[in-house]
Amino acid sequence: MKLVISDAHEGLKAAARKVFGASWQRCCVHFMRNAMAHAGVKQRGMVAAAIRTAFAQETEKDAHAEWRTVADRLRERFPKLAALMDDAEYDVLAYMSFPKSHWPQIRSTNPIERLNLEVKRRTNVVQIFPNEAAIVRLVGALLLEQNDEWAVCRRYMSLETLARLSDDADVRPMAIPAA
Repeated sequence: MKLVISDAHEGLKAAARKVFGASWQRCCVHFMRNAMAHAGVKQRGMVAAAIRTAFAQETEKDAHAEWRTVADRLRERFPKLAALMDDAEYDVLAYMSFPKSHWPQIRSTNPIERLNLEVKRRTNVVQIFPNEAAIVRLVGALLLEQNDEWAVCRRYMSLETLARLSDDADVRPMAIPAA
């Protein structure tokens, strides 16, 4: 495990470091929600657009520079927001140290949250399960369906780019012979 993505829960952050030895990524969506609490309702659009400019940068170095520039521009009018940005910079932009092709998938927890909502929606339809095995079958089928979707249809992350991140020298992308 290389990266744990979550909201800013201190216990999760500590577990990511201690148990997994992984870096921690603060969900960008959760950060933006927290940041907007420090801006007035009428200024939220402008503040959000300013912060998003850091996420739009092509490199990690440029993103950090833009993050600090935005924080400095907002500091006089929104001192609490600027302080939040100062504290969260490396946590929110941690995903940028990974391959750029992975950035859309690892910058937030939205994909897993959508999956959790789908599991909840499907289990609420049934309401009462006859036994534990029935719920395991339903949720297991949903998870297998999602795995197939991510692996085949939308190719959530390619195995080739994931293999390059591995510390295990035996992990190699599988070569597919030409037909």
